[in-house]
Amino acid sequence: MSTQRVPLEVLQKIRQHLRSALVVPESENHPNLYNNMDEPPKPDSLEELGSLFHFGSSLDETLQMPNNQGRWFISATNPGAVLVTLPSIKLKPDFRLVTYLFRLGEDGKGVTWALPESCSTTSHLEKALLTASGRDNPPQPEGALADCMDAIDGDHSPRSFVIASLLRRELRELGKMGKVADWVHHRLIDALPDSANWQWRTEPPKDFSPKVRVSEGRAAIEFFTCRVTAPIVIFQHVDQYVVGQYQAKHLDRPLAINRTPALNGKKPI
Repeated sequence: MSTQRVPLEVLQKIRQHLRSALVVPESENHPNLYNNMDEPPKPDSLEELGSLFHFGSSLDETLQMPNNQGRWFISATNPGAVLVTLPSIKLKPDFRLVTYLFRLGEDGKGVTWALPESCSTTSHLEKALLTASGRDNPPQPEGALADCMDAIDGDHSPRSFVIASLLRRELRELGKMGKVADWVHHRLIDALPDSANWQWRTEPPKDFSPKVRVSEGRAAIEFFTCRVTAPIVIFQHVDQYVVGQYQAKHLDRPLAINRTPALNGKKPI
């Protein structure tokens, strides 16, 4: 099995691209700010135009309308659009990614499913809302794949698996707000941040650089992050793939903890 180090800057650029493309409209993050307005703001782009169809809600509106009352609704965002601009991976033909959102005050959750195009009609997606109840019981439309990464295809290169590992985590974070959000607080690292107070749960790794290992029939990605909100924690992330598939066996393991509010006054990059 050959091992290839991946420059940290490459991972950071991939992640930044994903985060800039996977964005929930502000009218869905804070529905009441817009639903209570007499007139909606003018859109600055075509991407924002879809959010205009969510205005004018009232207590009699149907469940698919954005709300912050703890009822799931269908997001206007299109997560699959990011795959058009990514190298080495793509969405399989005749599949679509669909996101549902949950908003309650300043906290929020999201779930993204991959469905065949034939199962992605509005009426089909709305039907799943009838079975959802509470933050931890999201809608799951009939025909949805158990793992949305099963709808991803690519050229099976080392780069494609690196991108897939970051894409999966960004899709899982999509729609999360407030206390529910977690991955947004992780910073990619290739060295241990300065501190004398790390409490290790395991033997410290000798090398924190991101790596991809590829052999005939298998691939593995390893990288590290530091969660910069208290408690500050170093995580190891390992994804294992069967070549030809982008659904991974994944491990996100805390290695060390530091309960100080900052690392020498600075957050890790």
